[in-house]
Amino acid sequence: MSVAPKAFSATGMALRTAATLFVFVIIFTGFLSAAYLWTRPAIEASAEEEKMKLVDEVLPRSEYDNALLKDALTLPPTADLGLADASTAYIARKGGLPAALVFEAIAPDGYSGKIRLILAVRADGTIAGVRVTQHKETPGLGDYIEPKKDKNKASPWIGQFAGLSASAIPDREWKVKKDGGRIDYRAGATVTPRAVAKAVHKAAKWADANRDRLFANGAKQ
Repeated sequence: MSVAPKAFSATGMALRTAATLFVFVIIFTGFLSAAYLWTRPAIEASAEEEKMKLVDEVLPRSEYDNALLKDALTLPPTADLGLADASTAYIARKGGLPAALVFEAIAPDGYSGKIRLILAVRADGTIAGVRVTQHKETPGLGDYIEPKKDKNKASPWIGQFAGLSASAIPDREWKVKKDGGRIDYRAGATVTPRAVAKAVHKAAKWADANRDRLFANGAKQ
């Protein structure tokens, strides 16, 4: 006769504990959701600010007047850009007309692996700017492709692509000078600049070949 009350007591205690934990989880989840909703605008603003810092390095704000990050299109996986996955490109507009395209590309054959790039190509096909966003090149040797690590602060190596275009520059000149082209390089590190020059060339040619589709009549894609 004394076993039943104990069993009942144990069961009741387990149910109360489960109910307490359930209520705690609900309350905790509510707090997390509220915190996320509270901080989400700040997080999104910070992410946009970081994106704009990159864009500013390849395309001056004086060249467009639209909300660039809100004027986006999705690109499918594109071999010419070295991209195996879909990516996002941004259209810069001035007075409602397309002014430039800001997009990503990858040089797959860097000395130490892939080199990720961001480029801005104007509607007329000229390159506004190029920057390296990620790489694993040898420190002190091939990392000069990144302006902040380039000892030549007055004229960073990556800056030489600005003003070039796929239609105006013959294919043979899109090589480092050691290979008979026009692209400068640093002694002892030719693999890295070769990879970047090749990727930028392919990206510029892709943008030029797809200009009508990307900038059709100035309409949003």
